[in-house]
Amino acid sequence: MVRHNPPKEKFADKIFTGGNIGLQFGAITFIDVSPLLGYKITDKIHAGIGATYQYYRYDAYNFETNVYGGRVFGRYFIMENLFAHAEYEYLNLEAFDFKRRRVDVTSLLGGAGYYQKFGRNSGVMAMLLYNFTESVYTPYTNPIFRVGFNIGF
Repeated sequence: MVRHNPPKEKFADKIFTGGNIGLQFGAITFIDVSPLLGYKITDKIHAGIGATYQYYRYDAYNFETNVYGGRVFGRYFIMENLFAHAEYEYLNLEAFDFKRRRVDVTSLLGGAGYYQKFGRNSGVMAMLLYNFTESVYTPYTNPIFRVGFNIGF
């Protein structure tokens, strides 16, 4: 009897890209562009890195700033569409206090998400995260809701 091994997945098939895009306009303007690059270590374990750029403008306070940074993340798929997510994020931002200065903010985020495929290697996801190291300078409050996408090669 001849055994046929399934074709080995190519390196490029294990790489995915995507990220988040956020827009809000009005008295508070917020623009978020956060691309990511990831690797499927196994079918259940994915890891990657990402960059972040955010623009904030608060009209009431005549305050405008740019935020930039990056992240390292890991995901464990509990089921095909449900995953646990852990992330370490670094942001550099202008402090919104009496003295204008830039500060470094690190965050340890964790939570769960839902992934809906719309192709062989692509899909959209929604995550509910909690920042376990929230500070006065963290630019968002708990819980954090993110919607993003992944596109496989």
